[in-house]
Amino acid sequence: MDAVLDDLARHWPVYATMPFIAALIGYVTKRVAIEMMFRPLEFVGIKPLLGWQGVVPKHGGRMAAVATELLTANLLDINEVFGKIDPVIITRELEQPLLRAVDGIARDVLEEHHPRLWEVLPTLAQEMLIKQVQASAPRLVQEFLDEVRDNLDEVLDVRHMTVERLTRDKALLVRLIRETSRPEMTFIARAGIFFGFGLGLVQAIVWALTRQPLVLPIFGGCIGLFTDWLAIKLIFVPREPVRVGRVILQGKFQRRRAEVARQYGELIANEVLTVPNLLDALLRGPKSDRLVAMVERTVGHAVDEQASVAKPMLALAVGGRRLQEMKHAAATRALTDLPQTARYAEGYLTEAMDVAKMVEQRMLALTPLEFEGLLRPAFRQDEWKLIAVGGVIGFLVGELQVLLMLG
Repeated sequence: MDAVLDDLARHWPVYATMPFIAALIGYVTKRVAIEMMFRPLEFVGIKPLLGWQGVVPKHGGRMAAVATELLTANLLDINEVFGKIDPVIITRELEQPLLRAVDGIARDVLEEHHPRLWEVLPTLAQEMLIKQVQASAPRLVQEFLDEVRDNLDEVLDVRHMTVERLTRDKALLVRLIRETSRPEMTFIARAGIFFGFGLGLVQAIVWALTRQPLVLPIFGGCIGLFTDWLAIKLIFVPREPVRVGRVILQGKFQRRRAEVARQYGELIANEVLTVPNLLDALLRGPKSDRLVAMVERTVGHAVDEQASVAKPMLALAVGGRRLQEMKHAAATRALTDLPQTARYAEGYLTEAMDVAKMVEQRMLALTPLEFEGLLRPAFRQDEWKLIAVGGVIGFLVGELQVLLMLG
C-alpha cells in the first residue's frame, strides 16, 4: 500500500487526468461513430475492404425501402391526400394560365396539322373557335381531376417514387435521418463523456494497484466499446416509461415523439412528397402510360366536341386520320405544358394536401415499436462496426497513456 501511495504522490497529475482522458475517449469515439454513420456519401478508399462509406448512404436502397414501407403503410393515405383537392378551387387558381395554355395549344395544333384551313378562316372565326375551346377547358380539367382521383392507384406509384427519390439522392436520405435524430446524436456524444469519466476513475484505481501496461489500453478499449453500445441502447430503451423511485426512465427517441413527428412530417412534405415530385411521378413514373392514355382520352373528347360544333366549317374539312393526329398532338402538348401550368396552383395544392399534418398525426398514433422503426434501421446496419471503431480508438489512446506514464 505504501508503494501505491508513493506512486500516487509522485504521479498525481497523471492520475488526476485519467478520468478526463477517459471522458475524452468516450466523446471522441462517439463523434467518430456518428460521423461514420453519415459520411462520406460515396466510398472513399480502395475497394472492397480498405476504405469506408457512411452506413446510411451505403445501405441507402434498403433504408429507403424501410422508410417508404413505414410511410406508405402507416403514415400516408395518398387517396386521402388527393381527396382534399377541390377541382373547383384548383380550376379557379389555374384560370389564367390555363386559358393561355389552351390558346397556345389550339393555335399551334391547328396551324401545324391543318394550316390551309386555319389560314383561310377569318380572324373573327379563329378567335371564336379558340374561345369555344377555352370555355370548355375548366369543365375538362375538373373531369380529368375526378378521373385521376378515382383511379389514383392506376396512375401513381407512391412507393416507387419515394424509394427512387431517397435512393437517388443520398444526401436527402442522410438529412431525413440526421435531422430527426440530431438530439439523439448529441446525447450519444455527451453520454460518452460521463460514462468515460466514471470508467476513468476505475481505470486510475486499477492502474495504481497493478501498474500493468495492458490496463490502460484494455480500459480504453472497453470505454470505447461499452459507451458506444450503452449510448445507442439508451436512445431506444425502455420503449415505455418506467418509474424508478421518483425518476421516470424512457428511451430519448421515444420521449421526443411529438417533436420527431412534426420534424419528420415537414421533411416528407417539403423534400419528398412535394407537388413537383408527385407531378413528375405521374408523368414519368412506371404507371405514367396510363395517365397519358387518360389525357389523350380527355383531350380527344374535347377535340371531338369542337369539331362537332364547328361543322361543316371544320369537321368536314378535317379527315379522320388528320383529326386523330390533331388529338394526339394536342394531348402531347397538354402533357408537356402541364408542369408549367400546374406551378401556378402549387401553393394551393401544398396547403390543401397538407402532407406534413397527416404524417405527424399518424406518427403520433404509432406503437412504440413501430415508432422505433423510424430510426432503428439506421443503427442496425453495421452497428457492430461503429462500436468496434470506438473500441479500437479507445485502445490506441490507452497505449498512448502507457507511453506517457512510463516515459
